[in-house]
Amino acid sequence: MKTQKQFIDDALSSGTIPGLPQGHFIDGAYSVAASGRVMQSLDPGRAEAFAEFARGDAADVDAAVASARRAFETVWRDTPAAERGRILYRAAELIRENAAGLAVIECLDSGKPIGEAQGDVQGAARAFEYYGGACDKLQGDTFPLGPAYLGYSLHEPVGVAAQIIPWNFPISTAARGIAPALAAGCAVVAKPAEQTPFTALRLAEILTQAGLPAGVCNVVTGTGAEAGAPLAAHGGVDHITFTGSVASGTAVMKAAADNVTRVVLELGGKSPVVVLGDCDREAALGGVMGAIFENAGQICSAGSRLIVERSLHDSFVEELCRRAEKLTLGHGLRNPQLGPVNSAEQLARISGFVGRARERGVEVATGGAETVDPETGKGWFFQPTIVGARDPDDELVQEEIFGPVLTVQIAEDADHALDLANNSQYALVAGVYTANFALAHRMARRLDAGQVYINEYFAGGIEVPFGGNKKSGFGREKGLEGLLSYCRTKGVAARI
Repeated sequence: MKTQKQFIDDALSSGTIPGLPQGHFIDGAYSVAASGRVMQSLDPGRAEAFAEFARGDAADVDAAVASARRAFETVWRDTPAAERGRILYRAAELIRENAAGLAVIECLDSGKPIGEAQGDVQGAARAFEYYGGACDKLQGDTFPLGPAYLGYSLHEPVGVAAQIIPWNFPISTAARGIAPALAAGCAVVAKPAEQTPFTALRLAEILTQAGLPAGVCNVVTGTGAEAGAPLAAHGGVDHITFTGSVASGTAVMKAAADNVTRVVLELGGKSPVVVLGDCDREAALGGVMGAIFENAGQICSAGSRLIVERSLHDSFVEELCRRAEKLTLGHGLRNPQLGPVNSAEQLARISGFVGRARERGVEVATGGAETVDPETGKGWFFQPTIVGARDPDDELVQEEIFGPVLTVQIAEDADHALDLANNSQYALVAGVYTANFALAHRMARRLDAGQVYINEYFAGGIEVPFGGNKKSGFGREKGLEGLLSYCRTKGVAARI
């Protein structure tokens, strides 16, 4: 098996990866699109096509859902929980064995630095490991109805679960949805983003190699309009997990409503990082940098709002700018500190926000312009950007930019910081940096967010439930709560 360096060198020299899947993965095998159409996948670091894949539509979705339904009803829901767990454990092992190649695919497809892609692949393996261990612990309750009755509950798999996967974290988002769905006994139809199809396809192949029966996990590729929308509206789907924009999530909800299909939505964010004057300054600086510049800021839970106490503001922002200006940019396979954004459309969106800010006279403390890979002169890059203190109603405070752009707000004290943090249409995550642990936990209770990080942004892992409030969505992924998302609870009461 090739080493990580060999995979990287080959991809850099050839501009592609040999042996990438070109069809859908349906009923345990690859197949061409029903229409015979294909589309291109683009390397963001070069702004060039590097591969083709199947352009699916409603006919392919129909085939995948039918395959999943057969597999669910005839095989998977009655597979013993311990055996489901063994298959998921084997999948985790195979992901780790294939980690070098998967990371290069993820890097070339999404643009993110190879070091970040490696972490995502290991996180995907951990998700299957975690839920593999949970399969035979999914148990119901008994109810004290008195000596003449027996009352108990069952957690049953909901059925066919659709996964609509975003482009910013393709393999890790796929794993955090597919693994608990399979653990609960559901069958899956996944639709990865058209920008990043390949690791989801490889993941389905790996699951089959691990012993997953044919049809239990299917992947249909294509655009959101041609493949994602038919999947969301399909009458054969019992549950939808969607990660993406508010606008697309709203469309998914409307489509699901016609069939009364259950949904879990993880949507946008404009997450605050509260930095109080008594914090560990070095830890806070590192946390804020990672919160906004990891994956070029293209993270739903990115810490895109810095709320800093006035006593610390000047020196803290000055140091952030100094560090941002030293970040290295380049193609993801060369493992820079900041990679490209995913597409020309996303680059134009980021530029639009910063351009409008300049027209309003907003101070851009550092960055603020499109750029390219300094080694090749290619790619979709945006400079790491920090924008000076803004009012709570400013567009840069209220709207999700989804890029390496940090907006600063100034707080007078902890109570003011809390008010600023909660003044948002989004409520996905929040971060707090303070040496006062009691204050941190009081703030955690009052922050309107699905998850709160204290003194380390992005703390936690697959064990911690994740999801949003307000326009950031509803329902929870990860943790045991994520497993219950794929279950329906049945109560049984019997007279003895």
